[in-house]
Amino acid sequence: MSLYQVQKLIYQLNRDPRTRQRYAEERDAVLGDYDLTPEEVGALEKPDIGLLYVLGVNGQLLMHFAALHRIEWTDYLDRMRQGLKAYGPVREGVYAATGYEGIDAHDARLKAERETR
Repeated sequence: MSLYQVQKLIYQLNRDPRTRQRYAEERDAVLGDYDLTPEEVGALEKPDIGLLYVLGVNGQLLMHFAALHRIEWTDYLDRMRQGLKAYGPVREGVYAATGYEGIDAHDARLKAERETR
């Protein structure tokens, strides 16, 4: 996977109006400028916020990418939750490094901890 390349592209889209314009006019060419897997390209094109989150895209980058696609804040959060359910735990990046096990497992662990007190 090429998480760095996905995040680099999203960063450019978030920060550079020329990149956004080019992305709107010739998306395939812009995507071709980055070393992306077919799964990453599909997630970017859709955009599949849940899959991008599971792939490890940083939330600070991802929230602006979602806003670029006119995805409201609550919908953005829900799409990340649904991504965890559909695709499993975060695969790479800072969220994977923290050991976060996903919503259901996290809730179950917290419940079990409360019950043992």
